[in-house]
Amino acid sequence: MQKLSLDALAREHLERAAATPSGRSATTVFGGHEHTLRQTLLALTAGTSLAEHDSPGEATLLVLRGRVRLSSGDTEWEGRSGDLLVIPPARHGLQALEDAAVVLTVAKRA
Repeated sequence: MQKLSLDALAREHLERAAATPSGRSATTVFGGHEHTLRQTLLALTAGTSLAEHDSPGEATLLVLRGRVRLSSGDTEWEGRSGDLLVIPPARHGLQALEDAAVVLTVAKRA
């Protein structure tokens, strides 16, 4: 069994994100290319975004800190600490409304 502190990882990656020109930092928490399930912690500074991209399969976004906006087409959802957003199976983007840390969980398509 493996135990990780998401709070500590969020703190660490928010510091890293603040120190990079892109305003982003990420790490794989569990899984990877050889697994069906993958969890990634993403830290984004306020105003930073992930451009619209295709859906990798079933996915959710758990907001650990801050506020984010998930958008797909003309629809938007705002998430704040403690919220779980279900990512639509369509092109979508993510914007940090304030410094934010999220856990992206993806079950890749076979």
